[in-house]
Amino acid sequence: MNLHPRRHTIAALAAIGALAFQPLTHAQTSAPVKAVASFSILGDLVRQVGGERVQVDVLVGPGADAHVFQPSPSHAKQVAQAQVVFANGLGFEGWMQRLLDSAGYQGKPVLVSQGIKPLPSEGDDHDHKGGKHDHHHHHGGADPHAWQAVPNVITYVANIAKGLCAADAAGCDTYQKNAGAYTDQLRALDAEIKAIWATIPAAQRKLITSHDAFGYYARAYGVKFLAPQGVSTDSEASAKGVAQLVRQIKKEKTKALFVESISDPRLIEQIGREAGVKPAGELFSDALSDASGPAGTYVAMMRTNTQAMAQAIRGR
Repeated sequence: MNLHPRRHTIAALAAIGALAFQPLTHAQTSAPVKAVASFSILGDLVRQVGGERVQVDVLVGPGADAHVFQPSPSHAKQVAQAQVVFANGLGFEGWMQRLLDSAGYQGKPVLVSQGIKPLPSEGDDHDHKGGKHDHHHHHGGADPHAWQAVPNVITYVANIAKGLCAADAAGCDTYQKNAGAYTDQLRALDAEIKAIWATIPAAQRKLITSHDAFGYYARAYGVKFLAPQGVSTDSEASAKGVAQLVRQIKKEKTKALFVESISDPRLIEQIGREAGVKPAGELFSDALSDASGPAGTYVAMMRTNTQAMAQAIRGR
């Protein structure tokens, strides 16, 4: 008689064992999808769409400049382990193909700018004889900074969702839902930026930045940017270009002068001294700040930049 309780115990243990085993196999099938994003802004967008199903590694981190990035063996290892790689495209990551080759990555990277009509990189007002060559060399004549206009990022988000669905069909509903919710946020952000600029007369919407990264922003929001450097930060500003810019600042009485978070501030400071204008602060062009900074996400970056520009133009 006293064997029965033991038999019950064994049965109960077997049942618990079976229960304990099931969640484990479930956990194994739903290990996060490994994604690699080329730079910090794109990393944030992939996280917004991927949510908890996706682990995102970023190659060019917050505050770093993707134009002059040199991939290391640890970057190649991240790419080799990735199930999906996201890149901006439009020639922004000149180093990407070499990295994919050295990592032995079999797939094709998802180019998030697909479907966007690129601006030509000649968007600068100065005759940079040297700079122009650099642009063609690096960007094939296209301005890669398409994320500076919020409507373009809505296209990025759709491309990211498609790329994640292809890598993880089981999570597709989740990705589409996340992309839809984030797109609503982006539409609201776009309207907010337009509303801020609507309070400033068009003739006053003029700024100076260290490199020509805001062409898409200029077109989307009706702002004029002047920059001593070309589209890529690794093209040098010519002395003639700088002198021309100083004359232009004085002539147009431009008050808003900004350094970009990724650039050497000395050039802008020199221009400011020669033109008699004090730099108004820092803008985030090609990289987010770290999480504790004012531009830890794409939405925060666009909001921070817009508010800083508008305040500088209003002379605050």
